[in-house]
Amino acid sequence: MDFRQISLVASQLLTLFGLKILGAIALWLIAQRLIDFALKLVRRGFRSQNVDPTLINYLLNIIGVTLRIVLVVAILGFFGVETTSFAALLAGAGIAIGAAWGGLLANFAAGAFLIVFRPFKVGDFITTAGVTGTVTELGLFTTGINTPDNVLTIVANNKIFADNIQNYSANPYRRVDLVAQLHHEVKHNEAIALLKAKISQIPNVLQNPAPDVEIQDFNFAGPVLAVRPYCNNDHYWQVYFDTNKAIRETFSEAGYPIPEYRYAVSGSSAHAINNVIPPLSEIT
Repeated sequence: MDFRQISLVASQLLTLFGLKILGAIALWLIAQRLIDFALKLVRRGFRSQNVDPTLINYLLNIIGVTLRIVLVVAILGFFGVETTSFAALLAGAGIAIGAAWGGLLANFAAGAFLIVFRPFKVGDFITTAGVTGTVTELGLFTTGINTPDNVLTIVANNKIFADNIQNYSANPYRRVDLVAQLHHEVKHNEAIALLKAKISQIPNVLQNPAPDVEIQDFNFAGPVLAVRPYCNNDHYWQVYFDTNKAIRETFSEAGYPIPEYRYAVSGSSAHAINNVIPPLSEIT
């Protein structure tokens, strides 16, 4: 075989390989479009059956990953790669990766348990793993939480499952905890009555249970009132800030004096203080 024949064969092989590459790219792009379309149909079908959004996202992630693995195997078969050998290789690689990345599998298992036990769902406002916010997605390995300052925080599922979870959306209402400082001379029963009437007028404050206003503590300035209205979780911060305003406005309208700390100094203590602090003439 001379050089011209070798060049012709090489050109044919390169052409065939190039056509296969183009075919594989076209197959990948078309299959990706079909997978996305199929996932949309599945999502629409789940929604029509009123399946929970948390479960929908989790199942779609599993289906999407599975279909893409099948696609990769199909493309390798298109190039003539023995898929049975590839499957064995993939299984062996999976075991090796699983041993090396135990945390990844732990996150996957934790995600499955979160789906089964359902401590929260997409849209709930929770605190877990040191993060507080609204759950946007429960994925295969991580959970997306949007914090109140609009920062999307991605938390590993295993970290959530191993930590305490506070779900503020689980109950129909929650309590706002605030305090109000009174002056010594203020009649506490009058202040309590005025605050209860004012807070009850705040929008979105529940009347059942009614707001709690009681003496919580005492300090050098006077009694400290616990001010506790109840509201739906969606209205928490609005009620929180409006209650602070109500405390300020109520005490101002009633003409209450500004709280101040009071200390009683006896004669012996005053004499001791005078001995410690030198006269001004000596300092200058």
